Amino acid sequence: KHGRIAMLGVVGYLTTYAGVRLPGLEDVPAGWAAWGALPQEVAGQFVATLFFMEIANRDQTNGKAEFEGDFRNGFIDFGWDKQTDAWKEKKRRIELNNGRAAQMGIIGLMFHDALGNVADILP
Repeated sequence: KHGRIAMLGVVGYLTTYAGVRLPGLEDVPAGWAAWGALPQEVAGQFVATLFFMEIANRDQTNGKAEFEGDFRNGFIDFGWDKQTDAWKEKKRRIELNNGRAAQMGIIGLMFHDALGNVADILP
C-alpha cells in the first residue's frame, strides 16, 4: 500500500511542479509550499478523504484476497486469474520494486523541496 501511495505522490508532485492545477487552485504553489496556501476547506476534504479511504479499503477482500494488498474483491481482475503463478509472481515483484523506487523518489523530492533546490534536479 505504501508503494502505491508513493507512486501517486511522485506523479502528483511532478504534475503540479509542471504547472498543472485543478480549477480554483491555480494560485497554489507546488511542493511543501502548497500546504500553507491551501484553503482550510480543501485541507479538511483531503484529510477526510484519506480517513474514509483507509476505512473503506481495510479488510474489504471478503476472504478472496490471493495475497496481501490484493484489493480486487472478486470484482475486477483484468485477466489476472487466467495467468500462471510465475507470471503473477513476476508482476507482483515488478509492482513492489516500482513502489520501492517511488518511495525513494518522493523522499528525495521532499528533501530537495525542503532544501529549496528542486529546480536543480528537475528540468
